[in-house]
Amino acid sequence: MAEPVFFPLATSLDYGEVASISGATLPEGVEPTLRVAGAAALETAGPADLAYMDNPKYTDALAATKAGLCLVSPRFADRVPAGTVALVSSAPYHAFAKVLARFFPTALKPESVFGSQGVAPGAIVHATAVLEPGVTVDPGAVIGPGAEIGAGTVVAAHAVIGPQVRIGRNCSIGAGSTIQSTLIGNRVIVHPGARIGQDGFGFAMSPKGHMKVPQIGRVIIQDDVEIGANTCIDRGASRDTVIGEGTKIDNLVQIGHNVVIGRHCVIVSQVGIAGSSTLEDFVVLGGQVGLAGHLTIGAGAQIAAQSGVAGDVPRGARYGGYPAQPALSWAREAALLKSLVAKRGRKPEAGQD
Repeated sequence: MAEPVFFPLATSLDYGEVASISGATLPEGVEPTLRVAGAAALETAGPADLAYMDNPKYTDALAATKAGLCLVSPRFADRVPAGTVALVSSAPYHAFAKVLARFFPTALKPESVFGSQGVAPGAIVHATAVLEPGVTVDPGAVIGPGAEIGAGTVVAAHAVIGPQVRIGRNCSIGAGSTIQSTLIGNRVIVHPGARIGQDGFGFAMSPKGHMKVPQIGRVIIQDDVEIGANTCIDRGASRDTVIGEGTKIDNLVQIGHNVVIGRHCVIVSQVGIAGSSTLEDFVVLGGQVGLAGHLTIGAGAQIAAQSGVAGDVPRGARYGGYPAQPALSWAREAALLKSLVAKRGRKPEAGQD
C-alpha cells in the first residue's frame, strides 16, 4: 500500500521569496536563488527544508537541526548552527505560518471530500435555493429552500444547510455539519460535525414540569470566523447569538442562546458559555472554562484553563481558578494551600507534639 500524501506541496520557493513572504532579511552573502522544497520540524528538517524556533524548550533541537533555513527570534539567532541560514524575525511563528500557507494552501480549510466541482451527483439542492457560480456541493449534502450561498464556498459531504440560511463567499462548511437559522459572512470555516442554529436550552421551569420556550432568534457569524469540529452554537431565544469577526473557536465548545462574542476572541476546546453572556473583543478562554449566564467578560481579558467564572471580569484582567479570581490572588491561594499541605505531612521532631 502506497503512503498517501494528504497535503501536496503546491510550490517550491527560493530563499529570497521566503524572506520576502516572512518579512525577514536574508543575511549578507547568502545566495537568494537557493531553493526551499518544503517545511518541517527542527528535529526532522533537512538541508532543503524551512524550520522555525521561538521557544526556549527547543534550544537543543535548534542546535542540532539540519534545516537549510530557520526562522528565529533575535534572542536565539546566535544559536543557529553553522550549516543553517538564520532568518531573524520578531515573530517567527507568524512568519512560518505565512510561508506554510504558500506551500500547503489546501491545509488552510476543509476542501471537498469528494473532489467535486459544482453540484455533485447525489447532492440535494432545493429548487428555490440560490447558489452563486463557483459553489461546490459534495454528494449527500442537503441545501434547503430559500438558502443562499456565495461564490467559492464549499459544502462538504452530508452537511445540511437549512431553509433561508445565508452563507457568504469563500466559506468552508465541513462534512456532516448542520446549519439552520443562521447568517454567515465571508471566509468563514465550519469544521466537520459542528451544529449551528439549533434550539437554545430554554424552559419555563415549575413544580408541575418544564414548559419549552420557543427559540425564535438567529445565529449571526461575521467574517473570518473559524468554528471547530463538533462545536454547538445555539440560536437566540428572542434576540440573536452573535460571533464577531475573526473569532476562533476550537472543537467541542458549547455556546448558549443569546451569547454575544466580540471580535478576534479565542475560545479553546470544551469551553461552555451559558446563555446571554457577553465576551468583548480579544477575550481568551482556556480549555474547559465554564461561564455562568448573563456575565460580561471585558475586552482583552484572559481566563485560565478549567476555571469556573461566576461573575463579571474586568477589561484586560487575568483570572483563574474555581471559582475564578484575579490570577495573582489565585496563585497566592495555591501557594498557601501547598505550604499547608506540606506542613501537615511533616513528622513532628523529638519533644514536639
